Order: sequence, then structure tokens, then C-alpha cells
Amino acid sequence: MKKRLVCLSLVFAMTAAQVLPVSAARKDEVQAQKSATQSKLSAAQAEASSLESKKQALMGQISTTQQQIVDAMAQIELLADDIVEKEADIEETKEDLVQAEADRDEQYEAMKKRIQYMYENGGNDTWAQILLESDSLATMLSKAENTEKMYQYDRDELKEMKAIVQEVKDLEEQLENEKHELETAKSEQEGVKASLETKVTELKATASDYEAQIANAKAQAEQYKQLIQQQNAELKKIQEEEAAAAKAAEEAAKKQQQQNQNNGGGSTGGNAITGGNTNNGGSTNNNGGSTNNGGNTNNGGSANNNGGSVNNGGSANNNGGSTNNGGSSNNGGGSSNSGSTVTPPSYNSGTGAAVVAYAMQFIGNPYVYGGNSLTNGIDCSGFTQQIYGHFGYSLPRVSDAQASSGVGINYSEARAGDLIVYPGHVAILTGDGGIVHASNSAPYPKGGIKYTANALYRDYIAVRRIVK
Repeated sequence: MKKRLVCLSLVFAMTAAQVLPVSAARKDEVQAQKSATQSKLSAAQAEASSLESKKQALMGQISTTQQQIVDAMAQIELLADDIVEKEADIEETKEDLVQAEADRDEQYEAMKKRIQYMYENGGNDTWAQILLESDSLATMLSKAENTEKMYQYDRDELKEMKAIVQEVKDLEEQLENEKHELETAKSEQEGVKASLETKVTELKATASDYEAQIANAKAQAEQYKQLIQQQNAELKKIQEEEAAAAKAAEEAAKKQQQQNQNNGGGSTGGNAITGGNTNNGGSTNNNGGSTNNGGNTNNGGSANNNGGSVNNGGSANNNGGSTNNGGSSNNGGGSSNSGSTVTPPSYNSGTGAAVVAYAMQFIGNPYVYGGNSLTNGIDCSGFTQQIYGHFGYSLPRVSDAQASSGVGINYSEARAGDLIVYPGHVAILTGDGGIVHASNSAPYPKGGIKYTANALYRDYIAVRRIVK
């Protein structure tokens, strides 16, 4: 019976000894899998966070662009109102022109009647009649003077009427040109609005794509979380199995110990329990102890520790890293390079008058919406951008954005070379009350790059000083 118990104890001990290494291997494997899954989870969460940041940035762009659309719509409405007012002015001028032409024609008809009367009553002998019918030289001179005055009056009146008609015609043409400019500015703003709307559509599409990517990254993260939960559950199960195996091994060891006590009896068993102070206490156990001395192979761990000390070679690497401090010498070299500073070109020598003179040389060149050539075609904001750019001043491409360039000033303080911004249009003040600008698509002088004598032909938004 005792032998049977001994055998059973040995079976339990051997089984526990086999379970523990297998469980440890599986535990290491699951732990490694869990670490990999946690890395993937962190990457998925980082990706979701990055995509969310990009999406938020896009939403900010969308909000800004939508505000720009609102601004463009407001400009379009203002320009539409200005166009209506110009059309009313044009109609009024047309009525004035009709009246002026009627007055001219009436004056001309009256003059013709007077001339006809004189010829019918005196013909070519008018001056002879004056001479014969005059009772004195003074009367004759008076009649001749009155006749000459009547002729001169008619000529002056007719000349004045013609001047009024021409003046009204010029005003009508000017108003038509201004109307064309307003229509072009309105067309530009509508183009800007359409471009901004396209941009918003594209940004929203990109944001929607980010939303899909964010959802996918979050779904992956959730899958990794579930997998980690499963791996934690498996690790817990392995730990429970290890604990059960250890407990079984402990119980088997106790039973073996009790059996040894029963078999050894007396003091000899005691010697075995005390760790075998007596070498005679069973050489087998002492040999087992010596096999435990195989634990000295743990000294290999110390060797590994020594290997760890080899990592002190890493300090040598660190020293090598310190040689990277030689990079400071490179920095020094950089500083020596910075010593040979190249002075950038100065553009402050450009004056407002120089800007105007440069701009004037392009008068007569065509206007092209969206164009960027000062010779082959350009629009208003492109014109001002390139003119100031020639002197080293950087302006945005759109007229509305140019309203924030430079320094704001009052119109009363304006001088040659200052920028004046209208709703949907921009120009350069020439210093004599006029502007030089690129305006609508009509042939020059109605359109193209041209000079307009009245800078206040319409309401303006801002006057900006670009050239200091």
C-alpha cells in the first residue's frame, strides 16, 4: 500500500512538472500577442486622433470659405445696386441729351429764320440799304453793329448748344464705361463666389472621406480592444492552471515528504528534513541538492548581467554621440557661414510716383478676367499685385484680400501709389484725383488697362498705403 502511495505521488509530481513549462510557454506567447495587439490599438487610436484633427482643420477651412462666400454675395449685391444707380444716371443723362439736342436744334432754326429774314428783306444789298436808309454815319454804324451782334449772338448760341450736347454725350459715355466696370466687378465677384463654392464642395467631400476613415480606425480599435480582452481572459486562465498545477505539486511534495518520514524513521529522517546537515542522510538527496546547484547556471544570468555591462559599451556609443557634439563645430561652421551675410535687395527705394509711372506704361493693354499678363491680358487684382510685386511688395491675388494689405489711411491723406479698393474692384491712385487700373473687357479706352480721371466715380471700401 505504501508503495502505491509513493507511485501516485511521483505521478502527480511529474504531471505538475510537465504542466508548468507548457503553461509558461503559452503564457509568454499570449503575452507577446497581447503586446502586439496593444501596439496596434495605440496605432489605430493615434490614426483616429490624427484624422479627427485633419477633419477639424478642414471644417475650419470650410467655415472660413463659407464666410468668404457670404462676403462675395454681399459685394455682388452692392455692385448690383450700384449698377442700378448707374443705369438710372444713364437714363437721366439720355433725357438731358435729348433736351440739349432739342435746344440746339431750336437755336439753329431761330438763327436760320433770322438769316432768311435778312436775306429776304435785304438780300445781298443789305449793307447798301443800311447805308442809304441811314440819316447819319452814326445811325449807319449803329445798324451795322446791331446786325453784326445778331450774327455773333447766333453763332455763340449755336456754339454753346453744340458744346452742351457734346458734354452730355461725354457724360453718357463716361457713365456707360462706369457701368461696364461695375458689371465686370460683379462678374468677377460671381466668379469668386463660384470658385469658393467649388472649394467648399471639395472640402466637404474630403471631410466626408475623413469621417469614413475615422469610423474605420475606431472600428479597428474596438476590435483590438475585444482581442485584448480575450487575451487577458486566456492569460487569467493560464495563471489559474499554473496555480492549480503548483498547488498539486505542493501537495504531492508534502505527501512525498510524509512518506519519506515514515520510511526513514527516527533521526535520519530528521537529518533529511534539516537540509541534510549530515552527508550520510541520503546521498541521493544530496545529489539532488547538487543538481539544484545546477541553479548555478543562474550565474549565467550574472554573465548576462555582465553582458548587460557590455551595454556600458552603449556609454561608449554615447561618447560617440558626444562626438556628434562636433555638430556644434558644424554649427560653428554655420555661424562662420552666417558671417558672410548676403544683404537682400532693398525695395524701399520705390516711391509712389515710381509705382504710378510703372503702371502707366501698360495703359492700352487688354483686360482678361483671371489673366496674369501685363501685356497680353490681366484683371484688376492681378494688375495691382504685379505692379506692386515689381517693387517687392507682396499682395494677395483677390481684390477683397488686398483691402487688408499695407496700412489703412483716409482718402484725404492719399497720395500717388496708394491702393484704393472698391466693392469687387481695385486700382492705384495716381495722385491727381484719378486712378490707373485694369477694367472690363471692352476695347481700350473703354476697357483694358486705363486711366480714369475720377477716383470717386463710385463708393470705395478702403484706401491702403503699400509703399512706405
